[in-house]
Amino acid sequence: MRAPEISLVPPSAALLESYAAALRAGWSPNTMRDVSADELAAVEDDPEEFLRDLTDETGMVELADGKQIPRLPFRLFWIWDGEFCGSIGLRYQPGSEELPSHVPGHIGYTIVPWKRRRGYATRALALMLPVARAEGLPRVLVSCDADNEASKKVILANGGELIGLTPRDPETGKPKLSYWIKT
Repeated sequence: MRAPEISLVPPSAALLESYAAALRAGWSPNTMRDVSADELAAVEDDPEEFLRDLTDETGMVELADGKQIPRLPFRLFWIWDGEFCGSIGLRYQPGSEELPSHVPGHIGYTIVPWKRRRGYATRALALMLPVARAEGLPRVLVSCDADNEASKKVILANGGELIGLTPRDPETGKPKLSYWIKT
């Protein structure tokens, strides 16, 4: 399969309508639970504030147990082929490849349903590896649900080396597989 011609673009007001259209069509940026309605309401209520919150590294995140903690430094991109195709993000701790226990991996991604199984995630992950390298990471940890064959293929296509099964995800209860990928 030929790799799709995509780019990773920072979230922006100019592209926000395409993001909102994906939400309206049923895509959710959260792979654990459907947050599309909440996201769409936030976009429609105050687009500028939505983008500010989405890209603010000084913000807080809520864990599965409801605890609020500071966000890790991150790089977030929208996957773009002329329209919004999904998102991919890098989370990291400067100067270390270690991650807090609540973070399942350095890189997470999600593709809109109507563009899945066409190479978008594989290509987006390949494009994200130099971003991780630029942040000082010689390798990144990427995880997926043990039963997610599509994500396993994406990770393996990018050189993923299985390191094993990790504890069950606190939100879904599913076992996860973890892989290292050299940047």
